Amino acid sequence: MPMPMHRNLRQRGAALLTAMVIVTVVATLASGMVWQQWRALQVEAAERAQTQSQWVLQGALDWTRMILREDAREGGADHLGEPWAAPLAEARLSTFLAADRAMAEDAPDAFLSGRIEDAQSRYNLRNLVQQGKVSASELQTLERLCGFLGLGADVAPRLAEALRRATPGSATEAPSDSGTNAPLLPLMPVSVEDLGWLGLDSATVRRLQPYVVLLPRETPVNLNTASKEVIAAVLPGIDLASAERLVQSRLREHLKTPADAKTVLGERALADARRVSVHSNYFLVYGALRLDQVMVAQRSLLERNGRDVRTLYTRRLRDLTELENALQR
Repeated sequence: MPMPMHRNLRQRGAALLTAMVIVTVVATLASGMVWQQWRALQVEAAERAQTQSQWVLQGALDWTRMILREDAREGGADHLGEPWAAPLAEARLSTFLAADRAMAEDAPDAFLSGRIEDAQSRYNLRNLVQQGKVSASELQTLERLCGFLGLGADVAPRLAEALRRATPGSATEAPSDSGTNAPLLPLMPVSVEDLGWLGLDSATVRRLQPYVVLLPRETPVNLNTASKEVIAAVLPGIDLASAERLVQSRLREHLKTPADAKTVLGERALADARRVSVHSNYFLVYGALRLDQVMVAQRSLLERNGRDVRTLYTRRLRDLTELENALQR
């Protein structure tokens, strides 16, 4: 074959190879741009769903406050037979807009669920520290509760001491001329899941979480809503069997005054009536919204003072186990 023909074939091959490389590069860049655009749309859709979910949950929280205000207007004891205590099973959001057909048709395919829980059905850890010192009677209450929950004997005193040190004005700092550094003071937890700040392991915190709470001030336990473990812990001399009898008795008829518990527990059960009540001022509100592939869940603490109901804090729930447990109770 003549030399010019070889040179021509090589040139054609090189040109074809160059064209193939260019086509490959262009295709790669184009697919990358398409993927980035698709990804940006996905992120935008997720952010939009998150924002919509937060607005809906805020509206549900306002609705919850209205329910608690109405309950305060009616008065009487707070118990599990009242409307606020009924959980909201997952329901399509459009069912709440059935009165307005146009809004119902335009509503997103979202599902709402939630529950109001009496925060004073739990033992308030804030009761442990009084006037800068650990209360002996409250420490005994926490020790009994930890015993019922199968926790170690050292959990209650360690937690009480850590809360004392975290309480503003109650911790003792080392003198500046002592030659030692001032002790590191733990942060005061805002809610129960923050107890890890005080040195508790995650398993202990999870075990305590359904039975204890951190409220802004000292509070009694509501005998109409508390679990048998909390009732037996807060009332000295009452075992779990007696507390269970009270729980079963209030299903038939709620307690109108703390003294009504004496008919089930005996006269000596309420030796310190200040530690129990049948009224509540603090409520935990759980809410979740499922919108497409996005699930947003939150927990809020509400304080009710007369007919005034205000939100103390709202926290996003990243672990849905707490929400699932709340909806099952």
